[in-house]
Amino acid sequence: MAAARSSDGSGPLRRAGRAMTRALRAPFTGTARGIRKATHAHGAGESGLGKLIELHAVNGAGDVMITVALASTVFFSVPTDEARGRVALYLAVTMAPFILLAPVVGPLLDRLPHGRRAAMAGAMFARAVLAITMSGAVATGGLELYPAALGVLVCSKAYGVVRSAVVPRLLPPRFSLVKANSRVTLAGLLATGVAAPIGAGLQSIGSPWPLYGACAIFLGGTVLAFTLPHKVDSAKGERRARLVVPHEEAAAPPPVRVSTSKSARGGRTGSTWAARRRGREKPPGLRSVGPSVLHGLQANAAHRALSGFLIFFLAFLLREHPLAGQSAAVSLGIVGVAAGAGNACGTAVGSWLRARGPEVIVATVLGLALGVAVLAAVFFSTVMVAALAAVAGFTQALSKLSLDAMIQRDVPEEVRTSAFARSETLLQMSWVVGGAIGIALPLNGVLGMSVAAGLLALGAAASVRGLLGAARRGSPHPRVA
Repeated sequence: MAAARSSDGSGPLRRAGRAMTRALRAPFTGTARGIRKATHAHGAGESGLGKLIELHAVNGAGDVMITVALASTVFFSVPTDEARGRVALYLAVTMAPFILLAPVVGPLLDRLPHGRRAAMAGAMFARAVLAITMSGAVATGGLELYPAALGVLVCSKAYGVVRSAVVPRLLPPRFSLVKANSRVTLAGLLATGVAAPIGAGLQSIGSPWPLYGACAIFLGGTVLAFTLPHKVDSAKGERRARLVVPHEEAAAPPPVRVSTSKSARGGRTGSTWAARRRGREKPPGLRSVGPSVLHGLQANAAHRALSGFLIFFLAFLLREHPLAGQSAAVSLGIVGVAAGAGNACGTAVGSWLRARGPEVIVATVLGLALGVAVLAAVFFSTVMVAALAAVAGFTQALSKLSLDAMIQRDVPEEVRTSAFARSETLLQMSWVVGGAIGIALPLNGVLGMSVAAGLLALGAAASVRGLLGAARRGSPHPRVA
């Protein structure tokens, strides 16, 4: 009888072992089931959006691991003056070339409409390889670290451009684009918040360890990218869009009917040839959708420039002059947590607001950010710096989600994915410009907050009047010119 119990695995020791295994595994499996349930809710699982949400969470976790490793090498491990020189070198070697590469990224990826899954997987795999490459140089901070960091930056931005173009393909029924983007963005923020302390723990073991962790995460993302639905690679009905600002809004050409018949696609009919000769039919571009999207891009460019500026300027300012009664690391942590919390709140509010009055929302949050920046410059203090970081995170997230809503509403489907690629590239370039200003500026708090207010004022001057005017006139009928 005892032999029988032993052979069929029903002995008390084996039952106790299985029970202990289940008990130890339960928190992890329960958490995984909870995450899967949340990401696949409301039809996101059936449409494939849930898998994209999970992929973006993996992307955020891997990026923050690399950020932890670079920050410890470039910033925290050396005196302030040397750190500023290293970060300036980092900008020169990585950000400056990216300014030249960014306009190429969108059009290049736009030529790969049938390979979007492969493009995202390639961006993940390339960063995994670069993370291992950087692990040998991160301890010394040698110059060979910077070309690898440039490669990581380009791959990260390339992934972001493709991801923005993919979202419209994976919308569940009765799901707005702003809600979909808010879910994707929130997943990335949560993953970043979870991975950051893990990366810090790995950093305490050794400087290469966060990069080893990033490599493992990106390899998992490479596999996950190929699990996206095949419709991600479909380019049916799409055309490339050009991001062109018209000389005069009133001078935009009238709508021209675009035929999808075989004769129109394969040859020049008499009417099409005549229209082209008159110069009325042009390649599809964002000028065809009215001023809302263009002014929304101008406002978002100001928010993104502010983000880049605050990251670099406050990093050095708070290291040299920490918040009252706090160390430099704690001061940076307070500002970082405030910005992250503001970003998460903006994402949540954007999901709740959906696509209600996006022009008014963009103009309002730009005015809010400008007001807080002015107050921070006039009443510079610990509280105002943290408040500006939180408000900047909140307004940037809400403004970007509102821009997504305008693109969904005003840009025809056949050029929408291309428009997302162009707009994302422009916003990334704005972040680079803001970061460069933050590095070059003297470490004076009042001066820095004044410059932050100036960046927002320029954006407001360029966009608010047009946004409010477009809101009064209402949405133009989507058309392709």
